[in-house]
Amino acid sequence: MTDPIQRPTARILLADHRDHLLLFQGADGTWFTPGGGVDEGESVDAAAARELREETGHHVTPALLGPLVATTAGHWLGGWDGLLYYSVESYFFLRVPDSTIDTSGFTDYERTDITTHHWWPLPDLRSTTENIIPWGLPALLERLFAGDIPTNPVKLPWHHPEYAHLVEGA
Repeated sequence: MTDPIQRPTARILLADHRDHLLLFQGADGTWFTPGGGVDEGESVDAAAARELREETGHHVTPALLGPLVATTAGHWLGGWDGLLYYSVESYFFLRVPDSTIDTSGFTDYERTDITTHHWWPLPDLRSTTENIIPWGLPALLERLFAGDIPTNPVKLPWHHPEYAHLVEGA
């Protein structure tokens, strides 16, 4: 087996003034946060600000994103190329004054793969049977919405258990 391709990602937990979280839905039905790959030589917070602008139209400087609030890491299969990747996903939390988004900055792949978006209230995130990633969002969001920003990033569980066998010792 070939070694996985390292692909760090920067993601944003984007909340509106009503404490609703923006999630995109992929063609496979999975809901996920705005964000994407960190380009070579780019910092994680700069990548998060870039991805936020490209996917939602919201412009912020990396400093306005605040601290890293969560991470998760693991293997996954690229839907666009079928290759095995290993990602460390870094999550920032940002509130925006309204729920307007502009997806005109989507890449061709995002235009094909992302079917819709929705602003999710916390009770719906707790009760849904939909596949929402990262796992563990409701407890983290409850804390963030209350103004409790973690001193150290919270480690969330990886959301591709089918690749757990690739971790040494598993």
